[in-house]
Amino acid sequence: MRNAGLAVTAAAISNPLATTQTQAQAPKAALKETELPNDLTRKLARFIISARFADMPEAVRHEAKRTLLNWVGCALGGSQHETVTNAVAALSTFFGARQATLFGRPERPDVLHAALLNGISSHVLDFDDTHAQTTIHPAAPVAPAILALAEYQQVSGRDFIEALVVGIEAECRIGKAVVPAHYDSGWHITGTAGVFGSAAAVGKLLGLNEQQMCWALGLAAAQPVGLIEMFGSMAKSFHPGRAAQNGLAAAHLAAKGFTASEHALEAHFGWLNVLSTERNSAALEGEGWEILKNSYKPFACGLVVHPVIDGCIKLRNGSQLTADTIERVEVVVHPRVMQITAIKEPKTGLEGKFSVYHAAAVAIVEGAAGERQFSDEAVRAPATAALRRRVFPIPDPAIGKDQARITVLLKNGERPTIFVEHAVGSVENPMSDRMIEDKFHGLTEGVLSQHQARSIVDLCWRVDELADSGEIARTGGKS
Repeated sequence: MRNAGLAVTAAAISNPLATTQTQAQAPKAALKETELPNDLTRKLARFIISARFADMPEAVRHEAKRTLLNWVGCALGGSQHETVTNAVAALSTFFGARQATLFGRPERPDVLHAALLNGISSHVLDFDDTHAQTTIHPAAPVAPAILALAEYQQVSGRDFIEALVVGIEAECRIGKAVVPAHYDSGWHITGTAGVFGSAAAVGKLLGLNEQQMCWALGLAAAQPVGLIEMFGSMAKSFHPGRAAQNGLAAAHLAAKGFTASEHALEAHFGWLNVLSTERNSAALEGEGWEILKNSYKPFACGLVVHPVIDGCIKLRNGSQLTADTIERVEVVVHPRVMQITAIKEPKTGLEGKFSVYHAAAVAIVEGAAGERQFSDEAVRAPATAALRRRVFPIPDPAIGKDQARITVLLKNGERPTIFVEHAVGSVENPMSDRMIEDKFHGLTEGVLSQHQARSIVDLCWRVDELADSGEIARTGGKS
């Protein structure tokens, strides 16, 4: 609709005296470099509205249940974090009608605030699911939006699964179209692409038609949120929370005829061109269900350091290492590890999640890397802090993104070494259903009663049988 007509070069803006000929020619040259098929947004909208639960393979439906259970556990585990408490304190004055649950908390805000706050809660521990190819945390922007909506209007479990799968598919397809350039430019893709997942999933539940879904995607495109600069601070978890809230709002606006560009993805000044220097439009066509490529974290930090942690724990257990016997720890990693987790001396648990130095040290000292190992106390522990200074990362582009080689130089001269090809929790070495259940119970201990926790596990595994999927959220609140 407006794909070509709005193209204006920077030169034309900065030099208003440029000739008419130059002004006419420059946009055409720019467009030739960035031209995309002019129906990408509409094709994606058509896929979203046509996808059906009945057509989804059983493996896809089961993976959706794993994703849901893992997400609810992370939301409950993060519910008492200072980040969530501060957000509730800041925003509770503005809560509207008591429409939805905050997992693990007594407050009941309106649907929009519930999506935001549950999204923050689910991501603050950095323990949520990850789509390895894009590094999107797929459930964090989608699940809080549709669970909040499911409390406001009755949503069957089959419809819920349908929406969750479609939302994840939409955001991951868009993410695949711009990686790695989008991330390398400094955008946090879980927020920037996640808003499309939320809009698609909510729009699916609202029954939007093709035109309305185009508008919803357009409104989502107008609301990118998330900068890598925020990693290590409370603001990182704000990204998926806001994406959930923004997508929820986008779908509702579109349902009432609030218009947006119908070429929001592919236009010259659309999302793909503005937010990335490289694009792969073919990724939007889809190539198998993206939820089948989802992975779940056994360690409460960024996925890029999971191979390091896995290897350090195995070395510790196999060679009976202790911190006082170690001269130095060398970790050979993909260069992206140092782009994301290069904080040498973290001061808080949130910073520790983005420190390969802390990840390696705490894995050796404590033999674990769960929520507690990335607390403020764990980061400040003297033994871990001392070993952290003897960790030496070595970037090597020949090492895969999901690989690491760890060598520990002991004071007695021995050099135990391990190569991790696929860390536990990866798609190639996945967590079992039982492991995800155990993780859930660990996260909810002290937050919910054992009876509540068991009830939620049961509800998630049989969500497709429920007449009212909002029961999952209501069971996860506190009176």
